[in-house]
Parts: sequence; structure tokens; C-alpha cells
Amino acid sequence: MTVNVLQPGLSTTVQDLGRPGFYHVGIPLSGGMDRYALIAANLLVGNDDGDAVLETTFLGPELQFLEDALVAVTGADLPPLVDGVEQPVWEAFSIKAGQVLSFDYLRSGARSYIAIAGGIDVPLALGSRSTYALGGLGGYQGRALKAGDMLSVGPAKRPAGPGRGIGPELHPPLPTVTELRMLPGLYWHRMTDEAAANFFEDVWKLAPEADRIGGRFRGGRSPKLVDRPQPFGAGSNPSNITDACYPYGSIQIPGCLEPIVLHRDAVSVGGYFMVGTVISADMDLIGQLPPNAKTRFVKVDMEQALEARRAYRRRLDRLRASLS
Repeated sequence: MTVNVLQPGLSTTVQDLGRPGFYHVGIPLSGGMDRYALIAANLLVGNDDGDAVLETTFLGPELQFLEDALVAVTGADLPPLVDGVEQPVWEAFSIKAGQVLSFDYLRSGARSYIAIAGGIDVPLALGSRSTYALGGLGGYQGRALKAGDMLSVGPAKRPAGPGRGIGPELHPPLPTVTELRMLPGLYWHRMTDEAAANFFEDVWKLAPEADRIGGRFRGGRSPKLVDRPQPFGAGSNPSNITDACYPYGSIQIPGCLEPIVLHRDAVSVGGYFMVGTVISADMDLIGQLPPNAKTRFVKVDMEQALEARRAYRRRLDRLRASLS
């Protein structure tokens, strides 16, 4: 089956659950920014968890289907339209040959996931179909979609039909103020006690230039660092360190100004100190933050982080069970 891209939207890319195993050589995981929503969209149309979908950001594409298809849209509240008629989110619906899928205005959230029964069929790159645009790797020719692109879709894998939905109790929340739980990191001690307290007390706002590499947060007080001689190999600014590895979710503060949380397409090493790491269970939340979304960082310990990960997995198990 083939889908004609009439309009690409603001930034629409092919994504799956990513390509683990290459971060040590500088190739990031990539994949869906909101993994839960990506998996949910796939399950609604009978795909496997990690089949390739389209990830949209803020503004959806216009897609003409050249054959009948089963589609589901999850994630942000970005209402899908079939020939101008609104369709439900978090529920599978049918599209007939010749019809056009488009989208209304974004109501909340940031990223939507468009799954088509059979999955988007692009070549595998290092075991994944995800787009890493900065490196020109994977996806559709290593880039975001453009008008005129023709997407291939694989054959459906298992029976599924329109009306198959996910109840609101299994929709992730999109709160007014998002709390991002974090583990303080190796360089937390570099901040003064006052700066450390301010970091958790302040309300931050996501800057408009946030992307798949990371999100900059503004509005809180810039941290003050404990004085020390700069180590050999570090830059002159107190926020500089000798180059170190960055885990996913790292919170770095270049120039002691504004924290940046690194995400799916982030670089793997750099020379800015890291105050901590957002826990894995909350990384999806970052993918759904619109510009200027209010955010607070919440300190947790390792035991709490591991329990949050277990809770996330239990929610995925409930999702799968609801659609079995």
C-alpha cells in the first residue's frame, strides 16, 4: 500500500522504538519521543509494539491514501480528519482509497503518532526504521517528510478493525504543571546549597526551540556554583567540565544559565556539567510538552526511580491486556 504526502506538517518523521546499542559510538537511540503513545497507536491497528509510525510535532500532515487502510492516532490532542470529518483519537478508524487524512488545530500536548495497519515500510538502518535527521540516518531518506513523498506500508499482521479504542483511564495525563522526577547526578555537588534548593523550588518553562535533541527550560533562577580551579581540559566557564558521557535525560546547564534536558536524538558526550537525569518513566512527558509549558523538577532516589519504571511497565501491560 502507498500513502501520498500532500503536506508534511511542521516536522513529521518515521519513528519506531529506536536503535539501542550504538550510543557508545555517537549514534543516539532516536525513536518516538513518547514511547507509550507510539506503542498504543500500533496496538490499536494490530501492529507489533515497535513497528514504524509517523511522529508529528504541533502541526499534522495531509496524507492521501491510495488504498483502504486502518489508522489510529494517539499522543497529543490533535484531532484527525478524514475528508474534513473529525475522527476520534486513541481509537482505530478506517480510511478508504482516495481519502485524505488531515488534522485540526492542536488542543494540548505536542506530538502525535499515526499508526497504519502493517507499519510504515522504510529500509532498516542499524536495525531500526527511526529517523535520526541530524545524522541523515534511517526513516524516509534520513529526513523529515516533504510534500510529494510516497510512503510504503507493509501488509497487515493481525485482525483489527475500526472502533477498537483505549479508555481514558489509560491515556497519559497532560497536566497544567508537569513534574519531572530526576536523580541528582555526579556534578550536583558543584551547585551551592541555595542554588540546589532553588532548582527544585522554581517553576520552569520549556523554550520554543525545544526539539528531538533536547529541551531548554527558562524562568527559574540561574544556579551559582561552588568556586574551584578549573580542571585541565575543561573550558574557562565554571559550568565546563572535562568531557564526559551524557545519559538520556541528562540535565546540563551550559554557562550556568538554563537547564537543558537531552532526549532521543541527543549527543552522547560533552563538556557541560550535569545536575542530574530525568528518570526513564518521565521521558515521555517531555515529548508532550508544548512551548512555555510549566514544569517543576522533583528529586527522587534510585528506589523511587525503579518503582516508577515498574509502574510504567505495569501501565503498558494494562494497555496490552485491554486490547488483547
